[in-house]
Amino acid sequence: MKPLSLVIITYNRPDDALDLARNIQQLNGLEEWVEEVIIVNNRSTVSYQALEDFIAAHPAVPFRYSVAPENLGVSRGRNYAIGLSRARYLVFLDDDAVFRDPEVLRSIVPIFEEKDSEDPGRIVGIAAFKVYYYATGEMQENAFPHKRFTQRRNWPQFDTAYFSGCAHAIRRSVFDAVGVYPENFFYGMEEYDLSYRAVQAGFAIRYDDRVVIRHKESPAGRLTPRDKLRGMWVNKSKVAWKYLPLRFFYTTAFLWSLEYLKKSGWHLGGFFKGWGEVFGIPRIERRRPVGAAARNYLRRVKARLTY
Repeated sequence: MKPLSLVIITYNRPDDALDLARNIQQLNGLEEWVEEVIIVNNRSTVSYQALEDFIAAHPAVPFRYSVAPENLGVSRGRNYAIGLSRARYLVFLDDDAVFRDPEVLRSIVPIFEEKDSEDPGRIVGIAAFKVYYYATGEMQENAFPHKRFTQRRNWPQFDTAYFSGCAHAIRRSVFDAVGVYPENFFYGMEEYDLSYRAVQAGFAIRYDDRVVIRHKESPAGRLTPRDKLRGMWVNKSKVAWKYLPLRFFYTTAFLWSLEYLKKSGWHLGGFFKGWGEVFGIPRIERRRPVGAAARNYLRRVKARLTY
């Protein structure tokens, strides 16, 4: 079996999904490296006929197109695709992203095979990639998997504490060891939840700039609806509650509540609703803080845990 499954979850962006399918079809080494290209239509409300026609016209590319039974959201949509996949490494791409380099496929597997001299007992379980804005060619800071962007932006490789959902790859054995994405996270922060479980299980998360993605998100960012913004606040608080020392739950909940006020235009209704959800976290989520080895890893990679 070939080592890679390429996974795309798409919702109401048929033109972008078609561009990505064309981009994948033009990659070198598809026959050598790619077992399948899984495209999950997350029950879009617009037509994907052009994409379906493209897939039908290119039988040599191992496309597997599936329509989800409902809009599953991000986490459940990825889990649905994981259930369809077979390869050893799963490469996830946003539907509005494309690979920059036609030779990129040969660079992915070696990331997982390299050891870290500082922590040779950990194998790479998750790979994060370099992301540029499609329109400007500038690096996308909010897709960079470390908070020390200015310091590390030109580093070719480093271990880190989390990854960006825009473009990443995951060793199948990570899912076997720790489970899939959290299904009660409809939108936002699901990568952090999986990251902490992977680190706790003895995996490393490796950023590597040999894989480069061009992302069509605007440098000005996307406007996040207030309910999604509130969901990100609550979900990040859930992650801190479950996996980190208790003080980080309090700092995360408080500082993200201020972020919600700032970005929502001081929307007090959502603010109080969010705090209600945060106060309910201890009743519905079990604490399972990461152990000493994981905490040492997080310190080594200089993870920001406060919020």
